[in-house]
Amino acid sequence: MGSPGSSFGNIKWPAMRNKNSGFPHSDQHYKREILYIIKIGGNVIDNEKSLHGFLETFASIDHKKILVHGGGKIATSLGDKLGIVSHYIDGRRITDDATIDLVTMVYGGLVNKKIVTTLQALHCNAIGISGADANALPAKKRPVKSIDYGWVGDINKENIDPSIWQILLENKLVPVVAPLTHDNAGHMLNTNADTIASVLAAALAGTYVVQLIYCFEKNGVLNDANDGDSALAYLDMNTYRQLKENKKLFAGIIPKIDNAMDAVRNNVQTVIIGNSDFLVQLINGEGGTQIRL
Repeated sequence: MGSPGSSFGNIKWPAMRNKNSGFPHSDQHYKREILYIIKIGGNVIDNEKSLHGFLETFASIDHKKILVHGGGKIATSLGDKLGIVSHYIDGRRITDDATIDLVTMVYGGLVNKKIVTTLQALHCNAIGISGADANALPAKKRPVKSIDYGWVGDINKENIDPSIWQILLENKLVPVVAPLTHDNAGHMLNTNADTIASVLAAALAGTYVVQLIYCFEKNGVLNDANDGDSALAYLDMNTYRQLKENKKLFAGIIPKIDNAMDAVRNNVQTVIIGNSDFLVQLINGEGGTQIRL
């Protein structure tokens, strides 16, 4: 691969930027390398053409990188064929015994390996990872309170060992992370991919200069959910509260913003939410919504 400022395929990557101009490509003071953690949403995964275009750009990024992917609708459609009914409460999947087997097969198998094989074809040495592999993402089963979510895992940065990820990254492997964790007691757990991206970014922020990018089908956080061109350049906590109070946000974006805010609080240098079709621009700080406290 070329150095910053060189061409890779049809992508022209920029020369080094400073911290006040988009994304930095290194941290000269601490001598830490940049690490891109990029999360790709389920709606993009469901669109084969959009996914392939995104992966072409992702493969060309000439820096250490991790891809975290959602599950898309494949698990639901396959579950219907197998007679496994999906149940949701407030948009969250209830993961019973049959469903955890289903999502492990689909997220950790079909979806993950399709992404890995596509990246390999693009000369990107990807390796598929679930939370159980090498104890990469240990979690705890969500306790039952008013709702029993079943086999759902909650993670925190203190339980993630950065050295496991360093081994992969320093050996020029590109982890492709399925939205699955485990409880160290023999059970796989279904975990939100946005949360995995946020917590993993926080866990690695002491080792790398982490740039977290949430990619989905919209142009960023919209000032008006009904206007696709109303993406905010920046979103801080005060503006976020106002948008929620005025019911300007569509429901699906709220957990994503919450995870993005958590990442910023945990010393992730830059967090952006934006359109997967414009990954180059997002990396250059020229699009999407940058999250600030």
